[in-house]
Amino acid sequence: MRIITLIENLVYKRDLYAEHGLSLYIETDNKKILFDTGQSPAFLSNAEKLGINVKKIDAVIISHGHYDHSGGLYPFLRINTNAKIYIKKEAFLPKYKDNHEFIGITYDPLLLDDRVEYVNDIFEIDKGVYIMPNIPITEIHDTSFKKFQIKKDNGFENDDFQDELFLSITRNNELSIISSCSHRGITNIVNTAIKQFNLPVNLILGGFHIKDSGANQYIAITNCLEQISPKSIGVCHCTGIEKYADLLYQCNHKVFYNFTGNEINIS
Repeated sequence: MRIITLIENLVYKRDLYAEHGLSLYIETDNKKILFDTGQSPAFLSNAEKLGINVKKIDAVIISHGHYDHSGGLYPFLRINTNAKIYIKKEAFLPKYKDNHEFIGITYDPLLLDDRVEYVNDIFEIDKGVYIMPNIPITEIHDTSFKKFQIKKDNGFENDDFQDELFLSITRNNELSIISSCSHRGITNIVNTAIKQFNLPVNLILGGFHIKDSGANQYIAITNCLEQISPKSIGVCHCTGIEKYADLLYQCNHKVFYNFTGNEINIS
């Protein structure tokens, strides 16, 4: 299995684009999967330059309904006419930041009808690759809900990200965990996966949403990482460069930055 970052906040390779967003391409022996689509069609250009034919992608998984993870979905669907979209229904709720800035995704029936599969329970999309749609919050210090709202008929209410999902991958009696933004907390995501599969952790990959975190959240995360001791930790996007540097110092060689164009192999 290989995982290629199609777009992320940073880029170090020539001719590739970067943006505030995230899109990962996951290729197994049987399937080609897109996990999120960035905020624009830019990931499509990167995919072409990285030798990935997006027309052959079998499935798209949207981690949650924010623009920087779903904004490239419709441009992708105009090119790829076969891929199914796996998403939680709550992702289409009108999402806002600071009660005024729309940051969600709208539902386009012309492109989505007959292609959407709503995920409510753990779903094995390919052998050993599981969509995990439920994230209980057991570590209350590790959430990123502040400033995010859902608009309802009677006004705004705080968004607790019931739409968020992540991936668990089991290979050779090890567990790898892929999160996109971790609004419900990377500790809660990791604990959910470990409780389900009861395997040692190989890789944790994704955005931790701790760019502006307080001390309690950061301590909760580092305590969790120390306790489970994954082989490697790839951070990106909403983790923030400063927090990446802190994690690199604290966890040493286990931590790397997963920039645009980076490729990871899971055996």
